[in-house]
Amino acid sequence: MATNTDKNLYTVLFATGMVIIVGALLAFLASSLKEKIAENKRIEKQQNILYAMGINENDESSVEFVSKDIVGEEFSKYITKQLVITGTDVVEDNNAYLIDLKKEEAESKAKKRARRLPLFIGNKDNTDFYIIPVRGKGLWDAIWGYVAVNSDLVVQGVYFDHKGETPGLGSNIKERFFMDDFKGEHIVDGDTFKGITAAKGNADPKNTNKTDFEVDAIAGATITGDGLSAMLKKDLKMYMPYLKTLKQ
Repeated sequence: MATNTDKNLYTVLFATGMVIIVGALLAFLASSLKEKIAENKRIEKQQNILYAMGINENDESSVEFVSKDIVGEEFSKYITKQLVITGTDVVEDNNAYLIDLKKEEAESKAKKRARRLPLFIGNKDNTDFYIIPVRGKGLWDAIWGYVAVNSDLVVQGVYFDHKGETPGLGSNIKERFFMDDFKGEHIVDGDTFKGITAAKGNADPKNTNKTDFEVDAIAGATITGDGLSAMLKKDLKMYMPYLKTLKQ
């Protein structure tokens, strides 16, 4: 006898079966790709950290990372030390770069404990770089990046990225014309922390003044720029107790 496919029971059973099959397939794919996804995230973090300290394959205008084939070797070559700062405690940890900033911030608040702050120390051309990870909120979703400073707390390079900022506007935080402006900027005035602001209507559009604690904002991306400015001030400030020791 033919199955009556017009009955509601058939529809419910068919939909339930499809959900189970698709769910099982997605679970299998997620499980089988878990290691590959984790590896890609590890490589990406290494590329981003190196990019901030000027280890990349850029041409005159593009953003080009160290290739995946050699990034591990380059990371070991240029990153001389990884630290985790927790309150007044500073310890070395070769896996500091794997700390998830979002999870760490949430857990430290939930458990009411000091937040673990990863810091990466690199050396290039006999100059020490202190690379600080930052994370904040743009217009639509998360923004993040790395800021490299020298022992005088002058920015040597940055890398920014985003999850869902507007194409051609807020998404431009990861473009060379914006990121390159940060090089040479100061984050302190004497002993006073200032941070860096993406300033709308900045009186220095060519960014020749490196002690005004400002870079020119991206036109049409006010909220993303404000989020980036807040991110830099919030996260860089947390590292100041350690960074101030570099100038002593």
